[in-house]
Amino acid sequence: MNLKLPGYHKVYINWIPALPKESITQYAGRIKSQITVENPYIIGLSFGGIVAVEVSKQISVKKMVLISSVETKDELNKIQFFFMKLGLYRLIPGVLIRRTNFLTYRYFGARSPNDKKELTKLLQDTNVLFFRWALRGIAYWNNKETPERTIQIHGTADRVIASRFVHPDYRIKGGGHLMVFNQADTISKIILNYFR
Repeated sequence: MNLKLPGYHKVYINWIPALPKESITQYAGRIKSQITVENPYIIGLSFGGIVAVEVSKQISVKKMVLISSVETKDELNKIQFFFMKLGLYRLIPGVLIRRTNFLTYRYFGARSPNDKKELTKLLQDTNVLFFRWALRGIAYWNNKETPERTIQIHGTADRVIASRFVHPDYRIKGGGHLMVFNQADTISKIILNYFR
């Protein structure tokens, strides 16, 4: 993340291995132990935003920001949801999950050489087992409650989480799923204004 948030101490939460058939809610119950301050500000990106929503149900959160993510299951693309529930993601070879090409660049909105470099590194570092667990978890995620004290920032060109299904507080014109890298200054200003 290229966010610049002067005055705030950023602590990155580390992904931990998921347990077989563990729900996102159960996973959030384990990962929240990394949050050691009371009433934290939380920023959740993409799938991390979904986990953040579940964490916010289990601890007191001062304010939360979701970037390129969703607040409830109703904001997910029903067709993607259907295919995830069928488990068709299990048919994708791991080597393809971790490889970039013109289709993945387009899907994630990676246009510049720097965006493509960031995406390539992101996918190369992807744990295939965790990736498949996350897709299964999303398929069975059933949250219908809009979290309190939360703002949602979404790009108009996001294809991973289709913009037309999301009702964010802030829309970033032309922002794709990787806008946290290439539109970080705009997003940082929104967050700082919200946190103050």
